[in-house]
Amino acid sequence: MITVKPHKSQYSETEAAEALGVSIDELRRLIRHHIVGAEDDLTPLAQANFQPSDLLLLKILAGQQRPQPAGSC
Repeated sequence: MITVKPHKSQYSETEAAEALGVSIDELRRLIRHHIVGAEDDLTPLAQANFQPSDLLLLKILAGQQRPQPAGSC
């Protein structure tokens, strides 16, 4: 579950990864796979800021990539 402080409007890459429960490498893989068109576009990522809506979208995408337990629909 995402733990988002209501008064926080922007998250650093590290804060975003922590809020999503993934490593920074996993966060970058999600962005590379679902959002970024070219590897060169990742260069400014270290300075990127994420909004709560960005975290929501990334959490949904992260859930789609995780293997589902056997017997689930």
